[in-house]
Amino acid sequence: MLIVLLFTNSRSAHDFHASVTQMQYDPKEQVFEISIRIFTDDFEKVLSAESNTKVNLSDSHKNDALIEKYIRAHFAYINPQKQAKPIKYVGHEIEADANWLYLEMPYAEPFRGGQLKQNVLMEYFDDQVNMVNIQYQHQKKTFVFRKSQSVQDISL
Repeated sequence: MLIVLLFTNSRSAHDFHASVTQMQYDPKEQVFEISIRIFTDDFEKVLSAESNTKVNLSDSHKNDALIEKYIRAHFAYINPQKQAKPIKYVGHEIEADANWLYLEMPYAEPFRGGQLKQNVLMEYFDDQVNMVNIQYQHQKKTFVFRKSQSVQDISL
């Protein structure tokens, strides 16, 4: 019995796979400021697998090109006119056990919804859940993305 307890307590740093995305609209700059919080160890595993090399995200900006390529493939927005909006990778930083990715999406027209893809880490973790909080003017809404629903129609 003691051996079973020892093995069940020797789990990884966390028992769930999740990310949180904040999309906040800045009307003065006419841009959505986007931040994505991902567990660093999970992100390093995925980037290492994608690049076939050991990735250590504490190496400052060494991995920015790899991060940008990955995030462009897994986070996208298409407006109601079926146009993909450009997303600019700004950078990343590590805070405790998480990695923050910073993006900007220019948005001059009124926000009328569209389709959002947020499937970060889903190709490696079946239980990955990506929560997206969108704030536009005085409206807020949260969307939950799972492997079975990695692209969603969004509106406020």
